[in-house]
Amino acid sequence: MHHAPASAKKNSGWTLFLPKLVTVFREGYGLADLRQDAISGLTVAVVALPLSMALAIASGASPDKGLITAIIAGFFISAFGGSRFQIGGPTGAFVVVVFNVIAQYGYDGLIIATLMAGVMLIIAGLARFGTWIKYIPEPVVTGFTSGIAVIIFTSQIKDLFGLQMAEMPAEFIAKIEALWQARATLDPVNLAIALGALAIIILARRTAPKLPSFLIAVTIASIIVAAGNLPIDTIGSRFGGISANIGLPHLPTFTTARIMELMPSAFTIAFLAGIESLLSAMVADGMTGRRHRSNCELVAQGLANLASGVFGGLPATGAIARTATNIRSGAKSPISGILHAVFLLIFMLVLAPLADYIPLAALAAVLMVVAWNMSEIDRFARLLHGPIGDRLVLIVTFGLTVMVDLTVAIQAGVVLAAILFMHRMSESVIISQTTANDAIDDDGARSPSAGVLIRQDQPDASSDQPIARDGIPDNLEIYRLSGPLFFGVANRLTDVIDSVAGYPRDFILCMDDVPMIDASGASRIEHFISTCNRHGTRLFLVGLRPQPQKVLAGMGILDRSGLYVEIDIAAALQKVTPSAA
Repeated sequence: MHHAPASAKKNSGWTLFLPKLVTVFREGYGLADLRQDAISGLTVAVVALPLSMALAIASGASPDKGLITAIIAGFFISAFGGSRFQIGGPTGAFVVVVFNVIAQYGYDGLIIATLMAGVMLIIAGLARFGTWIKYIPEPVVTGFTSGIAVIIFTSQIKDLFGLQMAEMPAEFIAKIEALWQARATLDPVNLAIALGALAIIILARRTAPKLPSFLIAVTIASIIVAAGNLPIDTIGSRFGGISANIGLPHLPTFTTARIMELMPSAFTIAFLAGIESLLSAMVADGMTGRRHRSNCELVAQGLANLASGVFGGLPATGAIARTATNIRSGAKSPISGILHAVFLLIFMLVLAPLADYIPLAALAAVLMVVAWNMSEIDRFARLLHGPIGDRLVLIVTFGLTVMVDLTVAIQAGVVLAAILFMHRMSESVIISQTTANDAIDDDGARSPSAGVLIRQDQPDASSDQPIARDGIPDNLEIYRLSGPLFFGVANRLTDVIDSVAGYPRDFILCMDDVPMIDASGASRIEHFISTCNRHGTRLFLVGLRPQPQKVLAGMGILDRSGLYVEIDIAAALQKVTPSAA
């Protein structure tokens, strides 16, 4: 077996946080690589330009905030991230939470929440929580992303149809009612521009998928609106245009009360940023065969959100669609993502005056497509045909996201999924009675087909079924426990033992199939020892594996009187009371 050198083992800790940019330079980076990265960076910048503005507007912010986020956060995510191809910036996942934070706490509140989320992400990365992504169930992720898609879709109906409304309610039902009440204000010209832009996007994606469909649609719509002097809302008419100046770093005023009230929002931002960035990195790995550094990626996401917040930007994370575009465009390294940010900065400085003519109807069409892509209808439908528990998690998470709040939806979805998991684990644990002959083979070891005569997953002490006792004397009981003994199943151990008619002189509990035990399981074992002592029963624990033995020894349980720990059943049988043998 090959062993890593001592130096490699010593450095393995800090290398988890080594940016992929450093790795690329160490491996060698040439002009050909730079040329390809420049092409892919320009391609992604063209895609991100209209999208960043559209996402900012949908979030309740001005379009320049989206560009600032894509530039600042996009640079940091690529420069310090753990993925070679990750493209960062504003994403649809944040639209709901950002809109609600701005509505409740103002834009300064959003900045504070973003900065707090950045700190949380850095701490999560340094604590090596990056590998925990695999513990977030698919129904939870699909549930809240599909819910976000519905909210984005409904939020764009106003600009899609050109409805005249004094204010758009944040609550879903109230929003639908307000839109319906404003139906008489529909603007046919606005709707025609929106549907035309939507048609261009769909047609371009089907006939020429490599072309920047978003930019093409927005550009054509802008030319038509400007040339025809059409009376519909544009970036210029609603926001007064886009500033070509990013501005200087600025920190809002922090107070303890402000921090506490924004803590749930900050946690939601950090959670979404971590989940989406690592999912995006995993997608990139699948497309390229590379492997990202998850904890380094979380630290980079934290730095990016700190930087974005300092410059007045929005929360940022890895963008799956833009990352995939980056890879398909031939990106070689994180330089592509850095150049994407540079190109966006150039566009902002040079093309800012032209943004005045961009119709909001065209940006609404862009967001409609984003919402459709986020909805993951095929995956949602597939999960609806899954186990009933997963369907419940999916529907609850989706429903709470749409009807209540994203923070509540995520918390409820994760908790419900955890309870479901514990239930399934407890159902997989087997506590079964066996015989002395079936429990050991001729060599005194456990038989591969150790005879489970009765599976007592749901023991019934009043059952009329006779217990087979082949090879077991009247004063001896042998039970085997299979599966992890954790708090979700610990009480079942007592229930099964209590179902035994009377208490024997000796009781052998085989635990060679128990891979782990927690404090609750250990307490059940301790309780069982006490019960056996009260009834004069000697308890033999057989075949303890390392983790259960360490836990039981650490809690002092193995030192209890009346308890005997043996290597296998054969050794325990040699020590049972002679009258029972």
